[in-house]
Amino acid sequence: MCKTFIIAELSANHGGKIEIALETVKAAKRAGADAIKLQTYTANTITLDCDKDDFVIKGGTLWDNRKLYDLYEEAALPWDWHSEIFRVAEEEGLVCFSTPFDKTAVDFLETLDNPIYKIASFEITDVPLIEYAASKGKAMIISTGIAEFDDIKLAVDTCRSVDNNNITLLKCTSSYPAPVEEANLLMLDRLARDFKVKVGLSDHTLGIAVPIVAVAFGATVIEKHFILNHSIGGPDASFSLDEREFTEMVKAVRIAEKAIGVEAYELTEKQKAGKAFARSLYVSEDIKAGEIFTEENVRSIRPGFGLHPKYYKDLVGKRAVKDLKKGTRFSLQFVAH
Repeated sequence: MCKTFIIAELSANHGGKIEIALETVKAAKRAGADAIKLQTYTANTITLDCDKDDFVIKGGTLWDNRKLYDLYEEAALPWDWHSEIFRVAEEEGLVCFSTPFDKTAVDFLETLDNPIYKIASFEITDVPLIEYAASKGKAMIISTGIAEFDDIKLAVDTCRSVDNNNITLLKCTSSYPAPVEEANLLMLDRLARDFKVKVGLSDHTLGIAVPIVAVAFGATVIEKHFILNHSIGGPDASFSLDEREFTEMVKAVRIAEKAIGVEAYELTEKQKAGKAFARSLYVSEDIKAGEIFTEENVRSIRPGFGLHPKYYKDLVGKRAVKDLKKGTRFSLQFVAH
């Protein structure tokens, strides 16, 4: 199978310091990530500074009773950090890209040669944003956390309407953290079949089990929140992996890739060598010419260098054409006709 593209999501895990953001990029490389992903927005480009009830978070989240504006103001990655982060990522050999949340973010990211546009789950209904990002001709990765079939179809059709067919849909559960029982990884194959796209996982569960299983279900992309150290804190810290945890995930994913293999009955050279320990027919007692082959003097045993056991019934009861010593590999040429 192709190598899974593993994304370390920086999100709000920068502690308000560019030094932490840059060290996180380096740690992501050490942990084995293929890419570091940013989020490009300001509080003003994503919501309104408004005290009305609609703009106060509720519903059993980590951020209940906070204003949307205040949360995003804390979490936002300053735009003047982006260039340096992109530069360090390139030095480290990581792909660096971002999630834009409005057209001005797309325009800004274009000045940085952003190679991939990620559409967040909550923006999957923002058709103008999707169309504008897709029109840049870059790869599109779209999370489907709050989307029903029609939402996903509209997003995919919007990309294709501007001749962008480089689309990956991510199965995502938009809970923070997400319950494992809601991962629903069977949807990976369904998404691939229904929309004829590549698929992957944007994971908010705790731990590393779900991403590993997702690879076995066909995920070509794994995205996981990444934090340099949990002591940094912040809105996303509780469901992010640190360097040690992320490293373990990457190693496990790479093992899973190897284990999946290919659909083929053909044996590898190493597997063929194992046939030496298979069963085959051997002379198990000294036999004189003219003697009858019996269950006592011909047996199906290890190793596997003798005649295939499928011939056993054909030779029992027949006579030997010559003397045979115990331990001789059996051959049909020993059988009188």
